[in-house]
Amino acid sequence: MKALQNLQNHSRVWCLTMVCLTALLQLTQAAPDDHKHHEHHKHHSHASMAGPNGGKVLHEVHPHAELFVTKDRKLQITFLSETGKAVSPGQHTVKAVCGKRTRPTRMQFIRKGSAFLSKQLLPFGSKIPTVVQIGKGSGKKPVIIRLNLDLGKCPDCKKPKYACLPSDCNKSKTTPTKR
Repeated sequence: MKALQNLQNHSRVWCLTMVCLTALLQLTQAAPDDHKHHEHHKHHSHASMAGPNGGKVLHEVHPHAELFVTKDRKLQITFLSETGKAVSPGQHTVKAVCGKRTRPTRMQFIRKGSAFLSKQLLPFGSKIPTVVQIGKGSGKKPVIIRLNLDLGKCPDCKKPKYACLPSDCNKSKTTPTKR
């Protein structure tokens, strides 16, 4: 009899805990219309934004920047306006380290027009661990972006995988026909 009462008390405590947890989760979730975006940004989907050269847009830095791998395997960083057009990099500086930790390639960049172009070539391979450091000027903390640069081609959109957007692949997929 005592075991049955303990079981009932335990069950009540568990149910009360679950109700409180559910209520807490509902309070912490924001309503869809509570989403506030930075006032200086136009509301856009970051996942669907493409760079002017067909590269990967780095949203971690403002203004956003495009990372692009040239045909001769150099990195190019281009800063973008709100509309996605290339703009002057201003006081920004760029550094990158690519490749394996045991044998890293330290990339130095030179300004070429409105972009930064690496002096060194990317290390051999198609999947390259990459750390990009973008400085915002003297005295400000640089932004560090870590990514795996996958130079393989996407089977759907034929772009390099590092620059592939879900919207590109959805457009090129065809629905299979029934037989």
